[in-house]
Amino acid sequence: MTHTHLLDDLRCSSCLTLNVLWLDLVRALAECTECGQTALIVTDPDEGRTA
Repeated sequence: MTHTHLLDDLRCSSCLTLNVLWLDLVRALAECTECGQTALIVTDPDEGRTA
C-alpha cells in the first residue's frame, strides 16, 4: 500500500512544471519528480475543528 498521492493541477514553484508534485503523508513531504525539489508540509492534527 502506498502513502503517496499525486497533487493534480498544481505546479512546482521551482521548475514550474504542472502535475509533477507528489505528497507523502507518512514523511509529511511534498516532492517534485521533475527537479527533485522537496518541501515539508504542516499537518493539522485538529483538522480545523477549533476556531
